[in-house]
Amino acid sequence: MGKGVVDAHQWEATGGRERLIWLKGGAGAAARMCAMDAVKAWHAEHDYFRRLLALLQKQVDVFHGGERPNYELMLDIVSYLREYSDRVHHPREDVAFARLAQKVPELQLPLERLKQEHRVIANAGAALKELLTEILGDAVIPRAEVEMAAATYLVYYSNHIAKEEEDVIARAARALGPADWAAVQAAVPSVRDPLFGDKPEERFRSLRRQIALEA
Repeated sequence: MGKGVVDAHQWEATGGRERLIWLKGGAGAAARMCAMDAVKAWHAEHDYFRRLLALLQKQVDVFHGGERPNYELMLDIVSYLREYSDRVHHPREDVAFARLAQKVPELQLPLERLKQEHRVIANAGAALKELLTEILGDAVIPRAEVEMAAATYLVYYSNHIAKEEEDVIARAARALGPADWAAVQAAVPSVRDPLFGDKPEERFRSLRRQIALEA
């Protein structure tokens, strides 16, 4: 079985130990590596999202202090999460949930709840983004309305990620096979991450700078 079983970029990115496993273990080891890569990417994206939510929380805290938050930064954060998480990350999770529910039936109900939370988070994010856009367009929006929308979004999103990290990902890593992970990846065509990818987009320059300052 040759290198074509895995993505060429992933092959070149693997270290010496992983290459040795590939050569000695054949297809079985390659499948395990693909699963490990998928789970690692899942954790990594959650880490990215949590960093953004922490930045958003800091701006909400500015609200509490009676000062003007950085609305531009807030909008960048929510725009990215709406664009990448809602349209790429969550649809792939939905496929992973469906596959996992078939293999672990006792998880069917909690997985369905998590899938429903994707819609709740998307709606909350859309509402917050609309408010922030209006504010930056010089509309007069009650402070309490913006603060409540941001706080709601933060609570939904943070709790959602925590539940997936605690209850789902480890089970998925054990239960899902190569065909399942291929289906997860295929749920959304390959899309470059506009913020954390290897070629971040110019529109997120300020947000990347702020993330670096917080590191």
